[in-house]
Amino acid sequence: MTTPAISIRNLVKRYAASGKAPAKLALDDVSFDVPAGQIFGLLGPNGAGKSTLINTLAGLVMKTSGEVGIWGFDLDADVRNAKRSIGIVPQEIVFDPFFTPFEVLENQAGLYGVPKADRKSLELLRQVHLADKADAYARTLSGGMKRRLLIAKAMVHSPPILVLDEPTAGVDVELRRQLWELVSELNAGGVTVVLTTHYLEEAEQLCDRIAIINHGRLITDKPTRELVEMAREKIVVLTLDRDLAGPLTDAGFLKSEVTGERTLEITYDKDRSNAGEVLARVQGQGYGIVDVTTREADLEDVFVSLTSKAAEAA
Repeated sequence: MTTPAISIRNLVKRYAASGKAPAKLALDDVSFDVPAGQIFGLLGPNGAGKSTLINTLAGLVMKTSGEVGIWGFDLDADVRNAKRSIGIVPQEIVFDPFFTPFEVLENQAGLYGVPKADRKSLELLRQVHLADKADAYARTLSGGMKRRLLIAKAMVHSPPILVLDEPTAGVDVELRRQLWELVSELNAGGVTVVLTTHYLEEAEQLCDRIAIINHGRLITDKPTRELVEMAREKIVVLTLDRDLAGPLTDAGFLKSEVTGERTLEITYDKDRSNAGEVLARVQGQGYGIVDVTTREADLEDVFVSLTSKAAEAA
């Protein structure tokens, strides 16, 4: 499919003043595409506008202006098909705790008008590894199980697009890993996934492409690898052959920090220098090098840099 899974053009959402709450521009001329078949990350600090954007896609927030296309359907002109093309997994756990997981899915399928003969409730429960809990009360499920049930609930009408709003918030490391695997499995099956998360490691590992918004404005939209490569700083950790009296200074070092009696961390700009040159400069100051490790900048470094610059410009 060459048409984007989601197309957003000049999206604006302005909340009017209400009571003591002042007017707020939540989305400010946001435009980007979500390519079909990818896992797309939507990142930003708290209050950046991520939830407003997702709620706009879900039809829960009425945009002030702009255009939104979902699977080729205009959200204004063809709202029924647009909504049938997307499944939303909210951050909050929302379903009736007195229904069983099977009943939760059956009821949701009914709301979407899925005929009983076409419903896949048991298949979905197997897919999210909850088949053995089909007849248990939903309130008895663990936090991780409830998260997986929410994903199954969003898929009852077989949407080609799945949006997950902070799906791993508040879950432990093992449950987070299980959810990562589930998201990857769904994507491998042809589902386009949009993921919001505060875990940058999660975005870096899962996402093909990432958009970052801050203060309601889009500040970048690039393939994940390209974003990571925007980080110019690299760190080399050295173990030396004798004790250090203090950090070493050199015009080619961005930062030098003593981390142990004989260990030194040097940060340098990889566009202006390389590890070999750094080692040569250390040896030129009379030190022998016993061991070397390096650390590349990651998505967190880029995120902090971009959002800080956006905040300064605001």
